[in-house]
Amino acid sequence: MAHFAEIDKNNIVTQVIVVNNSELIDDDGNESEVKGVGFCASLYGHSNWVQTSYNGNIRYNYAGVGYTWDNENNAFIAPQPFPSWSLNESFSWVAPIPYPEDDNFYIWNEETQNWDIVESE
Repeated sequence: MAHFAEIDKNNIVTQVIVVNNSELIDDDGNESEVKGVGFCASLYGHSNWVQTSYNGNIRYNYAGVGYTWDNENNAFIAPQPFPSWSLNESFSWVAPIPYPEDDNFYIWNEETQNWDIVESE
């Protein structure tokens, strides 16, 4: 199955739909994003669709509602989780300091700019 993201006028993903792979087959028997966009357009009346992938092998990240479509970089970008986080070269958000590498669970504390350990109950 193929997945297509609907993009609004502000380049925000408004929905993601599943399309049967058979709808993507072109005259040469190859899967074609253009054919998929055409299929989506026939259903919804516009061609503001971009193919996305669960495994991230195209466009860096699987699109979700609220994600931004960056046409220049051919990437879907998740909403920024915290103001201090920045985008890496794979268009994923990263904290200013790395997540601790131990067996504990942590949550980001934007106020202290640090990872706080999550205490078990």
